[in-house]
Amino acid sequence: MDKFAFIIHPLCLEDYYRKFPVFRHLPGFLIERTARLIPPLKISDIKGVKSEYNECIGEFIGCPLTSRQLLELPVNECYRKIIASVKLAQNNGAKLVGLGAFTSVVGDAGITIAQNAEIPITTGNSYTIFIALEGAKMAAGLMDIEWEKANIVILGATGSIGSICARLIAGINKNITLVARQRSKLERLGAVLMYESGVAAKISSDIREVIRKADVVISVSSSLEHQIYPEDLKAGAVICDVARPRDVSPRVIKERNDVLVIEGGVVDALSGTELNFDFGFPPGKLYACMAETMILTLEKKYEPYSLGRDMDIEKVKKIGILAKKHGFKLAGLRSFEHTVSNEEIIKIKENALKSKYKEIV
Repeated sequence: MDKFAFIIHPLCLEDYYRKFPVFRHLPGFLIERTARLIPPLKISDIKGVKSEYNECIGEFIGCPLTSRQLLELPVNECYRKIIASVKLAQNNGAKLVGLGAFTSVVGDAGITIAQNAEIPITTGNSYTIFIALEGAKMAAGLMDIEWEKANIVILGATGSIGSICARLIAGINKNITLVARQRSKLERLGAVLMYESGVAAKISSDIREVIRKADVVISVSSSLEHQIYPEDLKAGAVICDVARPRDVSPRVIKERNDVLVIEGGVVDALSGTELNFDFGFPPGKLYACMAETMILTLEKKYEPYSLGRDMDIEKVKKIGILAKKHGFKLAGLRSFEHTVSNEEIIKIKENALKSKYKEIV
């Protein structure tokens, strides 16, 4: 049976503490220093990935570096650790490897890793984009926001996920604001949108200013810190947080009962799938980037698929079709590890109306 692997890593030191409680007694710098020395390891077997057309197995491979290390350590050191993780997967029989979380954004977003691997690599970003937009559209509809006319802000717009989201949205919505740190990259993306869709997108590096006016925020930054806070949001807004670690501060849920925050990129696993690792999701849920690796294996499509920051829109559309073929789909709407009910959405809409009324009077 064909096999895939997916590389994961601790997002922060808290992940180490949760897995190894004894580490709480050690200073953080010592844990991170040790992480640089230890090799990748197999985390768990993935079983029961079976569609109407094929079946496969897989495994999670753990890269020991935290998100902060993957962003701040010399890029070649990070490459070596990720390539070693891929090599372990290959030695264990994998025919395809997916790069999870920050292993997919290091350096050139998977290209160098793929060039130094003997088996195909994908970041899973194509299906992540497809599912994130599907979820954002669903949430907007439930909040009575008209997608074609909404003021949509894309935070982290110049990254591989953000730029394709912008290009896809620009085909049907002209009211887009692109947000990222580097103005030169924003200007280049703006030029692309103008050429492809005739959309004169607004650009900004001032996160707080632009999201105060947003009906929908799609947040896909690669920041280690929270980017979105309760005081910055418009009543009735939808925030689709695709980033890991999260861009949305937990304070938003506690202090703003008049906005809808959803997690982007979460799908229903195929019935019978066993991940044998706890991501904080209920059984039967997984990230879209993981699902892409499974879909490509079920299709026996052993090729580099989602790589780099200049991604292929057609591949995003294609993976959506293949996902539907094999039975993967959006896992409803989830917010901070729980499913959002229709009753909750009704209550959020009521609270948003009250907030807007208070602003008027």
